[in-house]
Amino acid sequence: MTPIPVNLATEDELSEVTLFKILAGIDRYAVGTAYRRGGFGYLRRTICGWNSAAKGIPFVVLTDLDTLECPAKLINDWLPVPKHPNLLFRIAVREVESWLLADPGNLSEFLTVQKALLPTETDALADPKAAIVNLARQSRSKAIRDRIVPRRGSTAKQGPDYNGCLGSFVRGSWDVNAAKGNSPSLAKTVDRLASFSPVWR
Repeated sequence: MTPIPVNLATEDELSEVTLFKILAGIDRYAVGTAYRRGGFGYLRRTICGWNSAAKGIPFVVLTDLDTLECPAKLINDWLPVPKHPNLLFRIAVREVESWLLADPGNLSEFLTVQKALLPTETDALADPKAAIVNLARQSRSKAIRDRIVPRRGSTAKQGPDYNGCLGSFVRGSWDVNAAKGNSPSLAKTVDRLASFSPVWR
């Protein structure tokens, strides 16, 4: 089968690494350019451009739902024009971290914490990022704590190498198939990417 060419657009490094891992597992895509400039604001400003560009090459856009009610509301808020069939607009509920938490066996081993400490129904978590940081606080590994947990006195919500540390987990240990069994939003994304057929001009 000829690979489907796609470009990607994501919020941050962790989302990009996660999307690459998902696409590699599906093995139907040839990734061209990956756009990432930090935060959902960049995606929101550029989504209409990606929608138009999708006429020529499919785009996979991944963002977080965060505090919005539902994915449909986010799509309607961001994209006031009809969505092109080649725009694969995927939304992690509520953050891409919920997809990582949905693989409790491998994540608990990576963080060196007891598996029983990991939450269930990860799509229902209000703040998955905070859940991972709090788990890392209990890690037996000083390196994990230093990389993921904010330094004492800092106002940051995450540690100095949060994305890099979790990115290494995604690349090396995260099991997409195991995780999608515990995260409906991840399962929908994987299924959509696996069944997608582009519409060519």
